[in-house]
Amino acid sequence: MSISTSVLSDLLQSLPYLRPQLYFKASLTALSHAMEDQVLAATLDQPLIIASFQRERFYRQEAHRYQRLSQRSNQIYVLSAPETEFAHNSEYYEKVAFEPDDGLSQEWHLVVIAENYATCLVCRESVGSIAKNQQLPEISPGLDIDTARRFEGIWTSERGVSLKAAQFLLDRILVYRPDLADKIQEARQRFGIGESIKISGAAPLNEYACDIDTDPFVQRLVTYLQASQYKLHKAYRSIAAQARKERLINSISTAIRRSLDPHSVLEVAAQELGQHLEAGRCLIYRAQTTEAQAIIEHEFLSPGVVSVRGQAWELESNPLFQELAQQGEGVCVSDTLIDYRVTNSSRLSLIVKKLAIRSWLMEPVFSQGRLLGIVELHYCDLPPHEWQPGELDLVKAIATQVGAALIQAEAFANLEELNKQLEALDRTRSNLIAITGHELRTPLSTIQVCLESLASEPDMPLELQQVMLSTALSDSERMRKLVQDFLTLSNLESGRVQWHPESLTLQECIDLALSRLRTRSSTEKIPQIKTQIPKTLPLIRADGDWLVEVIAKLIDNACKFTPSQGEINIKATTSKRNQMVEVTVSDTGRGIEPNRLEVVFDRFYQEEGALRRTAGGTGLGLAISRQIVNGWGGKIWAESIGKDQGSQFHFTIPIVQGSAEEQQSFVKSK
Repeated sequence: MSISTSVLSDLLQSLPYLRPQLYFKASLTALSHAMEDQVLAATLDQPLIIASFQRERFYRQEAHRYQRLSQRSNQIYVLSAPETEFAHNSEYYEKVAFEPDDGLSQEWHLVVIAENYATCLVCRESVGSIAKNQQLPEISPGLDIDTARRFEGIWTSERGVSLKAAQFLLDRILVYRPDLADKIQEARQRFGIGESIKISGAAPLNEYACDIDTDPFVQRLVTYLQASQYKLHKAYRSIAAQARKERLINSISTAIRRSLDPHSVLEVAAQELGQHLEAGRCLIYRAQTTEAQAIIEHEFLSPGVVSVRGQAWELESNPLFQELAQQGEGVCVSDTLIDYRVTNSSRLSLIVKKLAIRSWLMEPVFSQGRLLGIVELHYCDLPPHEWQPGELDLVKAIATQVGAALIQAEAFANLEELNKQLEALDRTRSNLIAITGHELRTPLSTIQVCLESLASEPDMPLELQQVMLSTALSDSERMRKLVQDFLTLSNLESGRVQWHPESLTLQECIDLALSRLRTRSSTEKIPQIKTQIPKTLPLIRADGDWLVEVIAKLIDNACKFTPSQGEINIKATTSKRNQMVEVTVSDTGRGIEPNRLEVVFDRFYQEEGALRRTAGGTGLGLAISRQIVNGWGGKIWAESIGKDQGSQFHFTIPIVQGSAEEQQSFVKSK
């Protein structure tokens, strides 16, 4: 059985002078309750009451009221579309279960007809409201969005309109419950429902009107409207509070997205949270579980509140922090004057008195179980602040955002470091390719040509054969040195070198380094080398072989970039303050640009580029020297005024701890 006609449409067609109005759900609820309460307050018996509730769930909210109304009348009819248990029934009052696709499912009806008054409410839910209501998710408790539903229809106390509405509804009831025909006929005869009513234009149909007391209806209507207004006001306040919370979280989230600088993000968070919760002081600072104190970096202050920005905040002696660290949850103090954690700690009592803290909240900032920081709120005014669940939830949400900002900043810093390492590796790869292509391919090609010539030309003159052999040997030595430097630097960087420190004289190590230089080809002319080593120079403590290696490489580096008519000087001075000997190898050669004084120690560095340099070498000598000097705890650096101004390379060596007599006896024994 399906009936799709609308009672409201039938009523407007029958009485064309009626003009429908727009009602909100809250207004209709107030009107219907006032109409029902007028019945409960009246002394007259047996009024006719017809109520249609659209859906069973709306009926269940009002079922208890209709049980009370049933004590006033046996002519009560309640209609609803079943959803669970609603069915045709005559207990207490007549229940009428209509089909869900009936036109009644979109309308709301309440008709009350008594001997001396009549009222009716006939409304249809507007199409936009229906669509919106059907798409709404489950409403959260405490926020009655259902009150925003809109209805279009008629509410009136004109008896003729009420009788006509009752006629249409009773006809509809008979369709579903023909067993009620006798009871409905009794109601029709008693109240004159269905009889012809003379209508003259738009004149009100008040021919049955008599003196009635409308005060109960008016009083109850005002009461319900006030209650509805209060609920709406409460809902709007809840929505406004939720909107402020979302704006706050969104502003901090936006700050995180816009900036990778945690300082700016945390400063925004402190200001926004402090203002939103109207705190006297809001602090956000970094802290870890094992730290004894933390520095206050970000602060919000209300006017007249003492600042603590930049101060060291004690953590180890703070019972609130210790409780927070152990439990992993926030700590809330409603009143510092009576809280035992404060009163039992002289340290906290002093802080509370000095900073006028009356209510105190500490919320941890965690990420993956690791404490990153703390969010604190101080209320300094009377009376003590009553913490609300919404406030605590908001602080937790902000702490989560702060944790995300700190993790993001930490990840970005790690990423920057990784990018630098990748750039260094890429430079190393490029230089390695260049070095391999130039330093290995060229000598290999030369050796191959020489050996092929010796093999294919047995009649080659002896002098030319000697030249070929010398060239092949020279280039093979060049390759050997390159491979040796690769292995040496690799061992130094990986920490596989075992150091054997001993007491040495610097002059002896310099002499050994110079003797290496003299073994080079006698045809190669080198600059003049001078040494200025004081005889009173104290003994040094280092691994002799590696020290000779450093001096030899620095001298070799100076020879490569200094013309043969130039000069190289080796000096040494003592710094008793830091117990070090400083060795300087200076030259009058090409010099170094000031902005490259540090990068010359990078491996594979070549000032002119690996493929177009005029000086030989691998670019590993200074990198090896730096690793060796760092190995014994010294420092190495370069100085130069600029191009063609010469350069100076300095490094330090530890002094042997001992008396001057012991050092003199060591020198004599040598």
